[in-house]
Amino acid sequence: MSAVPQATGGRPARAAAPAAPSRGGVVTRLAARAASGGTRVFLVLAAAFWLLPTIGLLASSFLAPDDLSSGGWWQVLTAPARLTTENYAHLLSDDRITRSLVSTVLITVPATLLVLALGAFAGYAFAWLEFPGRDALFLVVVALLVVPVQVALIPVSELFGAIGLFETTAGVVVFHTAFGLPFAVFLLRNFFAEIPRELLEAARLDGAGELRLFARVVLPLGGPAIASLGIFQFLWVWNDMLVALVFADSTRPPITVALQQQVRQFGNNIDVLAPGAFISMVVPLVVFFAFQRQFVTGVLAGAVK
Repeated sequence: MSAVPQATGGRPARAAAPAAPSRGGVVTRLAARAASGGTRVFLVLAAAFWLLPTIGLLASSFLAPDDLSSGGWWQVLTAPARLTTENYAHLLSDDRITRSLVSTVLITVPATLLVLALGAFAGYAFAWLEFPGRDALFLVVVALLVVPVQVALIPVSELFGAIGLFETTAGVVVFHTAFGLPFAVFLLRNFFAEIPRELLEAARLDGAGELRLFARVVLPLGGPAIASLGIFQFLWVWNDMLVALVFADSTRPPITVALQQQVRQFGNNIDVLAPGAFISMVVPLVVFFAFQRQFVTGVLAGAVK
C-alpha cells in the first residue's frame, strides 16, 4: 500500500487543488463565444434585411394613398393611428382582383397536383420497373431540364391555338405541368431508387401488386421528396407572370398579370397595388413556412442520394 502523505504534526495532507485555467484557454473560449454571438447577430440582421421589403409592403398596404405619398411606410412607426383597412376593403370590392385570385388558385392547385401525381408514377417506373429503353428515355427527361421556357412560347402558342387551349385556364395548367414534369421525374426517381430492394421484395412476397406497393410503401417513404417538390411547383406557378401573360385568359388573368395591368392602366393606384401585392406574396410565404421542415428534409435527401 502506498503511504498517505503526511503533513506537519502527523495529519494527512490536503489533496492538491485543481490547476487554474491558463490564460490561453480562457482567451480561446471567449473568442469562440464571441464568434458564436457574432454569427447569431449576423443571421438576425440578414433575416431582418430579407424581411424588410415584406414589412414595408405590409405597412404600405395599411396606409391611405395621401399618407403614403406624403412620406414613406416607416411613418407608421411614429404615427400608427394612420393605419387603415380601407385599402383591403377597396381591393376586395374590385371584381378584377377577386377574379384574378380565384384564377390563380384554379391554375396553381391543378398544376401542382398533376406534377406530383405524374412525377411520382414516372419516378417509380424509372426506378423499379424494367421496360425497353428505360435508361435512354430517362436521359431524354434529364435533357429536358435545360430547355428554357422562353424557347417554347411561340411553338406552344401555335399548338394551343390549333387545339383550342390558347387563352384558357386549362392551357396554362398544361404548360406548367409539362415544364414541371422533367424536374419532378428526375428528383423522385433518384429518391425512389434509394429505397431498399429487400423492402419491396418483402411486400411482393406478401402478395402486394405494383399499384398497392406504390401506394402503401413507396409513397409514404417518399413523403419528404414529394413535399419539397410540391413547394417548388407551387411557388413557381403562383409567382409566374410570363406564361400567364401569354397563355391565360385576358378577362380572367392570374393575380400577377392583374397587378401588372393595374400599373399599366392606372399608374399610381397604390390603394389597390399594395394590398394586392402583399396578398400575392404572403400566400407563398405561408406555404413555404408551413412545410419548411419537409422542404429541407426532401432537398437534403435528394442531394445525398
